[in-house]
Amino acid sequence: MTMDLSTTYLGLRLPHPFVPGASPLVDDLDTVRRLEDAGAAAIVMHSLFEEQIAREQMATARHLDAAVESAEALTYLPDTDAFALGPEEYLEHIHKLKAVLSIPVIASLNGATEGGWLGYARLIENAGADALELNVYSLATDFTESGEMIERRTLHMLEAVKRSIGIPVAVKLSPFYTSLSHFAHRLDERGVDGIILFNRFYQPDIDVETLEVAPTLRLSDSSELLLRLRWLAILSGRIKASLAVTGGIHSALDAVKAVMAGADAVQVVSALLRHGPDHLTNLRRDLALWLEEHEYESLEQMRGSMNLLRCPNPAAHERANYMTVLQSWWG
Repeated sequence: MTMDLSTTYLGLRLPHPFVPGASPLVDDLDTVRRLEDAGAAAIVMHSLFEEQIAREQMATARHLDAAVESAEALTYLPDTDAFALGPEEYLEHIHKLKAVLSIPVIASLNGATEGGWLGYARLIENAGADALELNVYSLATDFTESGEMIERRTLHMLEAVKRSIGIPVAVKLSPFYTSLSHFAHRLDERGVDGIILFNRFYQPDIDVETLEVAPTLRLSDSSELLLRLRWLAILSGRIKASLAVTGGIHSALDAVKAVMAGADAVQVVSALLRHGPDHLTNLRRDLALWLEEHEYESLEQMRGSMNLLRCPNPAAHERANYMTVLQSWWG
């Protein structure tokens, strides 16, 4: 029989959990078609950044009224050449993707503050996107800003977007919250449709010869999945929102672990950049074979089977594992 790999993510019924995550692969229509041909369940676009929208809005205002914003203010924002698609091009690219694909297209807004840039959520919906990721990529460097203030700002951003559009909204989080479980619960209370674990913070290096900060990009490997498995297992079954994992999915076995921990979808990026779109075909085939060999009837039967929902005290469970690992090393 054919193995049932179907799943529901953000209210979208997908044939399997493998979704190409945000990457430059989505910029090229031929590559996107190859991803669909290889079996992509949906496509996630790379982010449209708050800074891009702000630059365009400021430039427009400056042309309308030279006194509104000085040209100097624009220099604090990244140059438009740094981005593959500007705001208008981004909306047009959604139209193009919807024209050539039969699978869902998930757009992404990346920002860290409340403001007019969130209005692009409505334009993204009107352009045809099936869902939206709200990517709250922000490094807390302000000594005067508490964790509560940061969380409240994100909640307000979610509420503003949810009020303005009707398509599902997911929030892509970093792992750096004082109480991630509590914050996920607050997002859930405000109607978030999905939570994605986790954003990757790119760590800058220092060039000691030129005395400059050097941006670095290192593709993920399967070891990065471990942190995500822990939090999937903790959140699974305790919130209504869909759960997705991004970072560390390179093999079918990685996907098995993520689904067992509670993931509804798994986003794949680094593995596709390394091996190309056809790697999706291998992932789907290997996942089906693994389920069949282990006598599962469907992916749904396996989902959440290793979460902590039935554990009366997850914190104690985590400490027990912590002590066991240390003892095994010392012993």
